[in-house]
Amino acid sequence: MTTRSTVPGLAFDAAIIDLDGTLIDTVGDFEVALRLALADLGLPPVDRAFITRTVGKGSEHLLAQTLQHLGAPAPLLAQAWQRYQHHYLAINGQHANVYPGVPEGLQGLLALGLRLACLTNKPGAFARPLLAAKGLASYFEHVFGGDAFARKKPDPLPLLATCQALGSRPERTLMVGDSRNDCEAARAAGCPVVLLSYGYNHGEPAASAQPDAVFDSLAQVPPWVAAWPRQR
Repeated sequence: MTTRSTVPGLAFDAAIIDLDGTLIDTVGDFEVALRLALADLGLPPVDRAFITRTVGKGSEHLLAQTLQHLGAPAPLLAQAWQRYQHHYLAINGQHANVYPGVPEGLQGLLALGLRLACLTNKPGAFARPLLAAKGLASYFEHVFGGDAFARKKPDPLPLLATCQALGSRPERTLMVGDSRNDCEAARAAGCPVVLLSYGYNHGEPAASAQPDAVFDSLAQVPPWVAAWPRQR
C-alpha cells in the first residue's frame, strides 16, 4: 500500500469511496445469495438485469423490491432477510471481482495525501470481510456500512458522519461512487462528487446524475484530483 504524503496546495483532504459498483463488481454475489434465499422460501429466482437495476440502496431494499417483483407477500421480508444474510455471509466475495484500475486508483489517492474511507449501503458485516478478502481493506482508515448510521445514502447523514470521522470538511472531501444515490448524498452534504461509468446506476448512465466528472476507471481519478484547483 502506498504511504500518504501530503501534496501542497491540494484542494482535498480526504475521499469517501463507495463499494458495490465502484470498487468491486458484486452482482454475482447478490445473484447467488438471492437465488438461494428465494429457493428456501419456495420462490423462483430473479434475473441478473433486475438485480443490477435494483442494487444500491441496501440489501433490505433489494429484498423488498424482489419480493414485490415476484408478487410475494410483504410479511415474508423478515424471513427472506434472515435467509439472505445466511447465504450471503457464506459466499461473500466468491462471485465478485475487483474492477480494473481500483488498486492503482486507491494508491494514487493515498500518494496525494488523501485520507480514505469506504462508505457503502451494504451491511458492515458484509462489507468489511469483502474488502479484506479482495485485498482492499488496508487502503481505508474507516469502513462504514449501511447499518452504521440512522439513515443510508442518498441521505447526506452518512457522508457528513464520515467526514467527521476523517477530520475533513465536506467541501474538501471527494465522494467517489457509481450511482445517483452517491451523487445526491454528496450534493446534499456539500461534497464534490465523481462517478464511475461502469457501476450500478439503476439502468441510467452515470452522467445523468450530473456529477462533477465521470470516469471509466478509478485510476483516472487521482490526476483529476491533483488538477482540481486549476479546474475550478
